[in-house]
Amino acid sequence: MTLPKPLIPICASAFLLAGILPAIETIAAPSGVPLQVVDQAGMPLRDAVIEIAPLAGDTRRPAFSWRNAMAQRNLAFLPGTLIVPKGATVAFPNLDTVRHSIYSFSKPGPFRIDLYGQEQTRSQKFDNAGTIALGCNIHDTMQGYVRVVSTPYAARTDGNGLAQIDGVTGGGRDIVVWHPRIRGAGGEWRGRVTLNPGQRNRLTVAVRPLPGK
Repeated sequence: MTLPKPLIPICASAFLLAGILPAIETIAAPSGVPLQVVDQAGMPLRDAVIEIAPLAGDTRRPAFSWRNAMAQRNLAFLPGTLIVPKGATVAFPNLDTVRHSIYSFSKPGPFRIDLYGQEQTRSQKFDNAGTIALGCNIHDTMQGYVRVVSTPYAARTDGNGLAQIDGVTGGGRDIVVWHPRIRGAGGEWRGRVTLNPGQRNRLTVAVRPLPGK
C-alpha cells in the first residue's frame, strides 16, 4: 500500500503576507537619556541635580534606587547632595565619634534635630518639593543639601558633570537644573530642551565663582 505524502510545511511568513496570522508589534521601552551639565566656561559641574518633568498622562511615581539617607562622617554630610521624592522620610545616621545636631532654615522644610551620638540615627520627613540646605549646630563647616523632587526623572551629576536618566523619551522636555552656585532664583536653571536619547545632551548654566576665586 502506498502511504500518503506528508503535507509540505508552509512558512509562517506566508500566512503573515496573506493576512491570516496577526503581526506581532514590538514596542521598545523608553531608553535612558545621557546628559552633561557644564558652566559658562564649559567646565563640568559636579553634584548638579537634573530634573525632567513627566509628560502629560505619565503616572509613574517618584522613586529612586538609592537610600533616603544622609550620613555624617568625618565631619561632613555624605552624600553632599541627596535627591529624594516628595513625602520621603530621610534618615540621618551619625557615623562620627562626635555628636551632631542637624538643622535647616530652608522654607520647604525647616527642622531641627537635637544632639545625638555615634551609631545613632534620626529621621525627618519632607513633604514639600525644593531644596533643604543642611547644617550642624556644633560644626559650622558642615554643609549639605537634600533636593526634594516631584518627578521620577531626576539624577545627580558626577565629577564629569554627567548623569543618566532612565525611562525618558526624546523630544521637547521641561528641565530644571539645581546647584548651590547657579545664578538663578533658588539656585535653579529652567528651560525647555529637545532631548536626543542617542547622544549626550549638554546643558550650560551660569554659576557663581567658588569662594576665594
